[in-house]
Amino acid sequence: MILEMKVPSPGESIKEVEIAAWLVQDGDYVEKDQAIAEVDSDKATLELPAEASGIITLKAEEGDAVAVGAIVCLIDTSAAKPEGVAVKEEKQEEAAKTETQKPIKAEAEATTYATGSTGPAAKKILAEKGIEASEVKGTGKDGRVTKEDAINATPSMGTPTGGNRGTTRTKLSMLRRKVAERLVEAKNTTAMLTTFNEVDMSPIFALRNEYKDTFKNKHGVSLGFMSFFSLAVVRALKMYPAVNSMIDEKEMITYDFCDISIAVSGPKGLMVPVMRNVENMTFRGVEAEVKRLAIRARDGQITVDEMTGGTFTISNGGVFGSMLSTPIINPPQSGILGMHNIVERPVAINGKVEIRPIMYVALSYDHRIIDGRESVGFLVAVKEALENPVELLMNNDVKKALEL
Repeated sequence: MILEMKVPSPGESIKEVEIAAWLVQDGDYVEKDQAIAEVDSDKATLELPAEASGIITLKAEEGDAVAVGAIVCLIDTSAAKPEGVAVKEEKQEEAAKTETQKPIKAEAEATTYATGSTGPAAKKILAEKGIEASEVKGTGKDGRVTKEDAINATPSMGTPTGGNRGTTRTKLSMLRRKVAERLVEAKNTTAMLTTFNEVDMSPIFALRNEYKDTFKNKHGVSLGFMSFFSLAVVRALKMYPAVNSMIDEKEMITYDFCDISIAVSGPKGLMVPVMRNVENMTFRGVEAEVKRLAIRARDGQITVDEMTGGTFTISNGGVFGSMLSTPIINPPQSGILGMHNIVERPVAINGKVEIRPIMYVALSYDHRIIDGRESVGFLVAVKEALENPVELLMNNDVKKALEL
């Protein structure tokens, strides 16, 4: 029996996907539920599992755009599993090793040939000048480059010498192209501005140092920074609802819930899954959800539904060492908070200079619906909550807030 495998719908409004990579070859025997391809939509990269066991016939090439519902491959379910499949794979591995070794040998031979016509003294001089021997015309016997040739050699002005100058051209995935389009759209269609502030992280450091072990032992997740920032953002969004809004043509939609998008790094690049109804979450709930989404993004299991929606975004560039940035709005949202690295800096405390762990924070916002008062007030409210978490985020009861 020939099974026609069709492209499943990755999510609502998605009409086509791109074959990012085939994980099997035409004519291979595949097992049911085996990942046979990676497909890109404009929102995520997903694995395509085999619907049955059998011999596969591919009907699309890598890089092809395939409509949802179109036939992407055939599986002959009546075909028996070939004997000696393992032996075949071993032979392929050996062949791959042999092929890998061939260019190395050829390169060594080429090196011997190129340097064989240059004496040791000349080679040393040319190396110090950064000049390749092949660029010098030798005056010695059989064109040999002599010491004098090396001394007199000068690099041609404007001509690069030494180093690899190759280029690689790689097709952007559908996901990457869509991200690029959305970023340009955000810059071109919003009146985006960014306001900055700084946060003294000492109070959060003190709470984490005191309770992180107990918290992790009880809840199985670490007490990180994201729970403090997420709950501080929720508090600020309630105080300044314009930041939790978006434009729909001539109307402004304001949400009475807080769906926070968080930027996480996955194998295919940056993903932005959504935590739903964060206003109802506790510290434990936020940390557990962040961990769940990060693992799914890392394993390539994140779904389109998990990345759809969101009323506000938090991006943590600090994990990569960023000191300061102007994050780009994630449309159609109207605001995004950028976190950055934490650095010990001298600050004035009650007329004295002290060293404190400081993080710079940035709020990029759509000035069409968010004025300076709301944007600055929002960021100040976030700062206040982070610098006084016990009172403003924990209602003066740390153990209850952390469910200890």
